[in-house]
Amino acid sequence: MILLCGGIPFLWNLSGQISGRAGFGPEYEIVQSLVFLLLATLFSAVTGLPWSLYNTFVIEEKHGFNQQTLGFFFKDAIKKFIVTQCILLPVTSLLLYIIKIGGDYFFIYAWLFTLVVSLVLVTIYADYIAPLFDKFIPLPEGELKQQIETMAKSIDFPLTKVYVVEGSKRSSHSNAYFYGFFKNKRIVLFDTLLEDYSALNKEPAEGEDGENEETKSKTKNKKQGCKNEEVLAVLGHELGHWKLGHTVKNIIISQMNSFLCFFLFAVLIGRKELFAAFGFYDTQPTLIGLMIIFQFIFSPYNEVLSFCLTVLSRRFEFQADAFAKELGKAEDLYSALIKLNKDNLGFPVSDWIFSMWHYSHPPLLERLQALKDAKQE
Repeated sequence: MILLCGGIPFLWNLSGQISGRAGFGPEYEIVQSLVFLLLATLFSAVTGLPWSLYNTFVIEEKHGFNQQTLGFFFKDAIKKFIVTQCILLPVTSLLLYIIKIGGDYFFIYAWLFTLVVSLVLVTIYADYIAPLFDKFIPLPEGELKQQIETMAKSIDFPLTKVYVVEGSKRSSHSNAYFYGFFKNKRIVLFDTLLEDYSALNKEPAEGEDGENEETKSKTKNKKQGCKNEEVLAVLGHELGHWKLGHTVKNIIISQMNSFLCFFLFAVLIGRKELFAAFGFYDTQPTLIGLMIIFQFIFSPYNEVLSFCLTVLSRRFEFQADAFAKELGKAEDLYSALIKLNKDNLGFPVSDWIFSMWHYSHPPLLERLQALKDAKQE
């Protein structure tokens, strides 16, 4: 509907009018581009809001996953929008400026710039951005922390800190991940993954109604999360991704794809018929060119690439499971996968064609089958 009704050129012209009233004429293309980007992301946020509300307060609520109040939801959404703009607008303005002054080889400079930005964001995200939305606390001293440190040391994983994040105040879904470069690796465990730390397993204190200003605590009839041995098995899987170089391989593939896209963008950006097809007959704004080429022209290529990455991701998951098996965690990972599937209400049976195209992780039964022999041994 947006394409058929000329929504993109309309929004671009509206951006020109707004920037013009602020004293920036047509020669200030980057300013107009930033206004366009702000309006476009605002439009996207507003139009996506009903779907997000339905997903959170109808679907997730129906199945017992939602832990948010309406006030917390909107507070979170506004905060996400502001943080996104604080990153998106400066990065986009610099990218457009580099493309403008880069000459014939601007695509190389643009690619290098996006590479640096992505590495910086990966570096600072967990320490400075994620804490804006969730509370991170160090995993208390005890048996679990000692076991995690021992396992990390056994495979030369340069672990510096282990955190628990209060994911339960937003959702009861479980997760775990690691981050950091070089010798400064950190592990993050969602409290919903840990049977002993999950707030969803704790009874409300006497006199409390189980709900506060930000979150509502829902008492479950069954325990959620994994035992320490199962948590270690899940971490063994995650650390397998590091040991086997999956993270580095994904970064390399991503950057190769990014370079190819910028190169093809440099080839296509001069084609006026591309702009005319989207309603831009007299002007060829760089930001619009990026949108047309990356979002629409590359769409078939992106679908094929996405499928290839899905196939690769599934292969990586089997390899990480096999790594955990080599650590002697096959039986615990087997039971952990079943528990997590139950906690997340995953359906164990999948259509093979649908899952092949859409599932970045192998279906549960396939993973259990791969672990079965080792478990029996």
